[in-house]
Amino acid sequence: MDENFTPRINYEMLVESALRGVVQAALKTIADDDMHENVHFYITFSTSHPDAVIPQHLCDKNSDLLAIVLQHQFWNLEIDEDSFSVELSFSGKKETLSIPYMSIVEFKDQNAGFELQFSLLYEASDDEEEEIADDPKNSQEDTPSRDEPQAKPTKGDENEAAKVVSLDAFRKGK
Repeated sequence: MDENFTPRINYEMLVESALRGVVQAALKTIADDDMHENVHFYITFSTSHPDAVIPQHLCDKNSDLLAIVLQHQFWNLEIDEDSFSVELSFSGKKETLSIPYMSIVEFKDQNAGFELQFSLLYEASDDEEEEIADDPKNSQEDTPSRDEPQAKPTKGDENEAAKVVSLDAFRKGK
């Protein structure tokens, strides 16, 4: 073996995977403790992820991304290894969504002032990429790059600074 060989380790992907574990643990905590009255989560995810299970009428009304709120009215939150499912009310009708952690692009805990943003780590099909690129709602000027995670402050308690995790701190300087 060449002693100058350095294995290529994708640290960014490892860090994102670990941070998705934070989302899973946060959801598991509220599911186990039935803490619904103290929850205020915003979760934005890709509806085109191959393992996402979302009612068709929600996909039809939204572009590639859908944001949900877990606050007062959500039921049957179930946490699995690769995804979670939750029942939410849309126009007065309860619907069950199954959301893979890999489809999540943003997670906010509004009460804690904590936010994570992720890049999509699954490969979209060529048709999906063309559809996303052709959609005027997804112009480069308005949409953060999917290749780089973004972090931005949230409006939280004015007396407490927002806790934002940025992957830029882990990147090698350019």
